[in-house]
Amino acid sequence: MTSQSASNNTEANVAVVIPCYRSGDLVLSVIEKIGPEVGWIFVVDDDCPLKTGDQVEDQCKDSRVTVLRHTENQGVGGATVTGYKAALQTAARIMVKIDGDGQMDPGLIPLLARPVSEGLADYSKGNRFYNVHDVATMPAVRLFGNAVLSFLTKLSSGYWQLFDPTNGYTAVHRSALEMIELDFVARRYFFESDMLYNLYQARAVVREMPMKAVYEDEPSSLKPGRVIGTFLRGHLRNLMRRIGYNYFIRGFSAASMALVVGMGLMSFGLVYGGYHWWQSAVTATPASAGTVMMAALPVMLGVHLLISWLNFDIASEPRLPLQYYLDQDRTSIAPELQSAHAPKRN
Repeated sequence: MTSQSASNNTEANVAVVIPCYRSGDLVLSVIEKIGPEVGWIFVVDDDCPLKTGDQVEDQCKDSRVTVLRHTENQGVGGATVTGYKAALQTAARIMVKIDGDGQMDPGLIPLLARPVSEGLADYSKGNRFYNVHDVATMPAVRLFGNAVLSFLTKLSSGYWQLFDPTNGYTAVHRSALEMIELDFVARRYFFESDMLYNLYQARAVVREMPMKAVYEDEPSSLKPGRVIGTFLRGHLRNLMRRIGYNYFIRGFSAASMALVVGMGLMSFGLVYGGYHWWQSAVTATPASAGTVMMAALPVMLGVHLLISWLNFDIASEPRLPLQYYLDQDRTSIAPELQSAHAPKRN
């Protein structure tokens, strides 16, 4: 199983990537539950101290399985990228990434891949916060943390309709994956958020699938206190890059002007108002009405312009899947998309 294996099912067009670190024999039960719609399974041993790759080779008899190994730990992103590159060498059209710790149900793979296989999306991901009943049972701290992360991801990626940004249960069409420079995607826990940023730059359509997560006694190497700085830096970097690429390099529009003027006015009002407030506090002299207006008006106008830019940004989310342009096998495109975007005859 160290060599690439193909499925005997000629109709299978899905490859599964399973990054493994401290997964141990948990990954064996994950593999057992993967259905016949999957033609290739790539287990990536990310220098796992439990020797997950060896356990899979010794105990798994599934001919679809190929074990890939890292001699140095590269993180979940690095392991997934290795799996993606291997999957791109097969005939698979859809690549699904699932964790090896049993927290994601392999039985959901057909549902996760459906919008991608039907040409309705280029990338599909799970959302554990979709159902109200599931949300009601979650700790308030977890809900608050995910809300903050979701907002930062929306801002940095441009996908304003998505939630649960750290969910790693995903399916991607090969045409979208080939548009991404995989070697430059974040290697560790920022991987999922960075993938969304890169997909947006490729103008890929992303959809979410409601799902339940299983939390038992599986080990987790994610330490929130250690990664918060990485997440903040990553989101800020991607936000600046996204604004630069989409509003000043790829195109320049009224939204670009609204962003520049809005930021300028708001910055001026805050600096001007802050300076005169400090002067008033030091000298115990109230600021004049004119001074207050000179500070307040630019701030209000700036906020108004920034809201206008935000409305434009939300409306600019990709709508037409990349498959429509890039996939040579057009039979997979949903009929409603084919008819909606077919050339009109006079």
